[in-house]
Amino acid sequence: MVNISLLLLEMLYASILLLWILFLVMFLTKKIYHYYVSRGVKERVIIYYNRKMIHIFAGGLAALLTPFIFTDVYMPLLMSMFLAVVSYLPYKIGKINYWYQVPENKFDVHFCVMWGLSILLGKIIFNNWWIGIVPVLFMSIGDAVTGIVRNYMFGERTKSWWGNLAMLAVCVPIGLTLGFKGVLAAVVASILEHYEYKSIDDNIIVPLTSFLLVSIPII
Repeated sequence: MVNISLLLLEMLYASILLLWILFLVMFLTKKIYHYYVSRGVKERVIIYYNRKMIHIFAGGLAALLTPFIFTDVYMPLLMSMFLAVVSYLPYKIGKINYWYQVPENKFDVHFCVMWGLSILLGKIIFNNWWIGIVPVLFMSIGDAVTGIVRNYMFGERTKSWWGNLAMLAVCVPIGLTLGFKGVLAAVVASILEHYEYKSIDDNIIVPLTSFLLVSIPII
């Protein structure tokens, strides 16, 4: 039997989260973009910073809150799919959100889809929020940190082991919540992120590999 009051409460939580994410994505990062570009910062540099800010303060924050505000896994799934559509439409109509999107890839769409699928599978298969959330945090926070470090050091989107060391430093404590397999997943994810893959991007490979590793019944 559906608990109507609980459902309404969780819908309220989801609405507040969505409003925050939309405010961050559609208003705050746009203001940040124009502020820094007007002061001579390269467009691609601030776009990259904005993407990582969205990773942390949208994807990361929502993932951390999910086990505490939701009992139904389908609510965060619906949120992620809604945001995937919101992210995809600008590419479809040929009018991208230029302050965080780039025409040559749709990685932000992949981010939303993998966020929802990882959390869904972790909860449905293992009845454990964290099996799905830890891989999402590797992607949301760990991958963001490595990008921020590299952008700061080199002023462009590039790969560097310094960024991956920063990612490892962030992901290992997160992985510890699942014990040895979580730490193993953190190490593997931090290494995999260093490389470019033609047919698959970090927003897929990092959470997918991490999810498979934390799902293995090892020590």
